[in-house]
Amino acid sequence: MNCELAQERIVTAAYGELPDELAHELEQHVAACDECRNEREQIYALKVLADVHPVVEPSPNLIARARLRLDEALDTLPPKRWYERFGERIMANFSSLQAAPVAALLLLVAGGGAGVLGGFEYAQGRAAHTATIAQAAAPGEVKLQPAPALPELANVAGISSIVRQPNSETVDVSYNQVVPRQVEGSLDDPAIRQLLMMASENAPSTSVRDDSVALLAAECRAGHSCQPSGIREALMVSLRYDKSPKVRQKALEGLEPYVAEDVRVRDAVLEALLNDNDPAVRTEAIGLLAPVEADMTVRQVLFSVSNSDQDSQIRNVSRQVLSRVPEIQ
Repeated sequence: MNCELAQERIVTAAYGELPDELAHELEQHVAACDECRNEREQIYALKVLADVHPVVEPSPNLIARARLRLDEALDTLPPKRWYERFGERIMANFSSLQAAPVAALLLLVAGGGAGVLGGFEYAQGRAAHTATIAQAAAPGEVKLQPAPALPELANVAGISSIVRQPNSETVDVSYNQVVPRQVEGSLDDPAIRQLLMMASENAPSTSVRDDSVALLAAECRAGHSCQPSGIREALMVSLRYDKSPKVRQKALEGLEPYVAEDVRVRDAVLEALLNDNDPAVRTEAIGLLAPVEADMTVRQVLFSVSNSDQDSQIRNVSRQVLSRVPEIQ
């Protein structure tokens, strides 16, 4: 066994997916190869570190929104033209043509003839229908069908398909319509909370996201069912990804009561301290971490920031917090 193959099997073995006979062979190679033995130790150490952080399953709302966006993206794809579909059908049947050339060719010819005949009959039917309408009208005039009412463009979310009827000027346009709705309810109402969490993540307006995060933060500060998988998670998403510093600050305010008890919240606040581009957000993050400065990770981050951060104000605030813990000075 060479080292390249052994290192591939080390990863499989680390997750218990390597068969016993291959695992025995791998052990023999690792025992005689220092490089592969070091590689295995590093893989196992990385796996241990990864297992420390629990895997968070995506929420059903996230999956539903992703499916809706996928459907909308697929609806925006232009429909294929008839000759493109015809070409794809020919290519798809090419292999069967090789296996049974005579039968496949007969089927192809029969299908083409049926298509031409069907198109001819459809055109005749349309002509007869038009003639019937003309005869039913008064002499000297042709009764026209009233045009359907056009939708308001503001309520059209997207066009899903456009089909022109053969040998006519008629076009069928299928569209998705957005109908604005309004709902009223208490902040304790699960539906209202769900809408607020959706607004905090997806609303294009900064003011709407600001209002929704402010309401969610107030619920968390009041201790009203701010569960890790609900409002608290939505606030962490806003803290990490929202483009508005004002929204991120309000998310920090809502997470404040849970910094000491929830490691995930603490990690999100530490990320804000290290990565946020707004000094006010970073300063507030330090204030939230101050009550848990005894945590080793928090102390290490504060110590690193107090010595090497480019912002002098951030360095000073970090040093003030660290001054309460003399043993790390």
